[in-house]
Amino acid sequence: MTNSRRDFLKTLGSGIAIALVTGDATAQGLHRAIHPGASGGAPAPTDQIAAWLHVGADDSVTVYTGKVEVGQGIRTSLAQELAEELRVPLASVHMIMGDTDLTPYDMGTFGSMSTPRMGPILRKAGASARELLIDLAAAKWRVGRETLTAQLGAVVDRAHGRRATYGELTAGRLLVETMRDDAPLTPASAWMTAGHSLPRVGALDVVTGRHPYPSDITRPGMLHGKVLRAPSIGATMQSVDASDAASVNDAIVVQDGQFVGVAAPRTADAERALISIRATWAPAPGPQPSSLDVYDYLKRTRPAPSSGRGGGEGFGGGEPFVQGDVDGALKSAAHTLARTYTVAYIAHVPLEPRAAVAEWTTDDKGPKLTVWTGTQRPFGVKEELMRAFDLADDRVRVIMPDTGSGYGGKHTGECAIEAARLARGARQPVSLVWTREEEFRWAYFRPAGVIDVNAGMTADGTLTAWAFDNYNSGPAAIRPMYAIANQRVEYHPSESPLRQGSYRGLAATANHFAREMHVDEMARLVGMDTLAFRLRNLADERLRAVFQTAADRFGWGKPRAEGRGVGIAGGFEKGGYIATAIEVAVDRTSGSVKLVRGVSAFDCGAVVNPDILRNQIEGAFIQGIGGALFEAIDFDHGVIRNAHLAQYRVPRFSDVPDVEVVLIDRKDQTPMGAGETPIFGVAPAIGAAIFDATGIRVRQLPMARGGLRTS
Repeated sequence: MTNSRRDFLKTLGSGIAIALVTGDATAQGLHRAIHPGASGGAPAPTDQIAAWLHVGADDSVTVYTGKVEVGQGIRTSLAQELAEELRVPLASVHMIMGDTDLTPYDMGTFGSMSTPRMGPILRKAGASARELLIDLAAAKWRVGRETLTAQLGAVVDRAHGRRATYGELTAGRLLVETMRDDAPLTPASAWMTAGHSLPRVGALDVVTGRHPYPSDITRPGMLHGKVLRAPSIGATMQSVDASDAASVNDAIVVQDGQFVGVAAPRTADAERALISIRATWAPAPGPQPSSLDVYDYLKRTRPAPSSGRGGGEGFGGGEPFVQGDVDGALKSAAHTLARTYTVAYIAHVPLEPRAAVAEWTTDDKGPKLTVWTGTQRPFGVKEELMRAFDLADDRVRVIMPDTGSGYGGKHTGECAIEAARLARGARQPVSLVWTREEEFRWAYFRPAGVIDVNAGMTADGTLTAWAFDNYNSGPAAIRPMYAIANQRVEYHPSESPLRQGSYRGLAATANHFAREMHVDEMARLVGMDTLAFRLRNLADERLRAVFQTAADRFGWGKPRAEGRGVGIAGGFEKGGYIATAIEVAVDRTSGSVKLVRGVSAFDCGAVVNPDILRNQIEGAFIQGIGGALFEAIDFDHGVIRNAHLAQYRVPRFSDVPDVEVVLIDRKDQTPMGAGETPIFGVAPAIGAAIFDATGIRVRQLPMARGGLRTS
């Protein structure tokens, strides 16, 4: 436990501090961790605490969690779950998120893990605090617990008409407790705060512009930074002349090895100074593929063990999943179908590009670095900063203000490190905000991929064999959700020519696209309705239910107008079940593809906030349109060729159809995440609808960049 964390806990004052601690930790051990002079037992392993809850003597309720808000709404939904169990109004809950000096360690906010992992922790914390407060009231009034209830931030004695607020019960005390496994949780069917569409916390500040994002942070004496970029990926600097830059209005030039940047009082001055720097560069050695030949390259290459460039999303290759006799089943199948699908690199295009403010201070222990930055992994960025500057754990603090979207693209700390280099060289705080062009050229991309599928089935449309090979795009959701007796599924890492990493849904979007497009084609091969074909081969009742629900709401099977087609697709990942039905209109002359309407049915267990969930599904649907129809990175010889929004097409208002979201609220199931799974059905549903309208089968993403090829 760091000294800064211990000092922070001492400032909590009187009240109740509830923590989840793994291992053999006890409340007494927690107390010793906060008060080292206390007697009795070893201190608790506070580095294993998942969240803190503090109920103060002033009736305040504060939650400390390493999870972060990037527009997905967890600041609200997590507070709802805590408020539900603690029996307090939502407005009384204050969430402190993603501050590495104040919050417990957290791996990061990604993978749709916040709701299924942090939600139960906060519910337990709230229930534990509630039960302890009832115990305090029972002791205060010398009555049994059976007549006491917690409601609206107070314990009420129904038998004697008494009431004590939480603050009154905790005044003058400091009680440090671990969570109680026996604290009863409220079933979803009885939720009064959770399960309802309460407004987002801080929504008014967001829409009125008062909410500070990382690019809004200011510090006394702060300068604005710019970084010299290489002309191509992998190029190395041979020489640099920055003599003219130092003459630009108080600009400061900072050089640290291959890193060169400038800081100045105004952004415009920093830009002028940067332009004046003259550097020579050596290109990366060896041939580099382009976006035109990258798919062949991905299939024939493997990453070097130390390159760090392959592996899809950081996953190495492994043993294939094998079940049954795939080769034998293919030979005996009544029908077989082998196809190849490709997926382009695409950019995250967050509303707010990467931004960071870095400030160095010095005390009797030496330098201390504080960085405000937009990241989905504050503790991961902290570790990057510690390595970059050889600093100890207690000498780096990362603060994550709520951030303008991430989509999996803000896991890394390159902008934070650059800002810290500039601030150290300038000896003043420095703000660094990447331009949109920098975001396109120097952030990482969703991996490109090649997927080979070979499948067999009986004459009546029962799938019997499935061979699936993914090259580079990743292993997420690679296993089929269909009941297929004979399967061979394998992910093959490749040497990626571009920097690549997580994206909303990871590789599950690519794998669902290939799988669902293949299933659609197989259904048509035997003359079956594509929904009926899926239902024939699905055993999972929840997945069958979302398909049937989406189809019923969409009006599946009804006649459609000339030039229009319909498609349906879906799947399962991270505890969520999605089915999406889409109608498209195709102009055979121009090749334009227009989405007319869409329906998504989604099941992620008990719903914590219906409106926020709908927003997530609608957002995923809209984002999925871009990757399905027109988003792709063009590159050649290490240069991104479409690094501006004028060249890189993202979905526009005119691209968005009427979208209906149907929530299947399963109150008997644990709430799961929703940030990723709803995107998976969009591309294959569009692809199936294009075929339905035109008879043209498109097997690459994007499918209609510049218009559908109709001849």
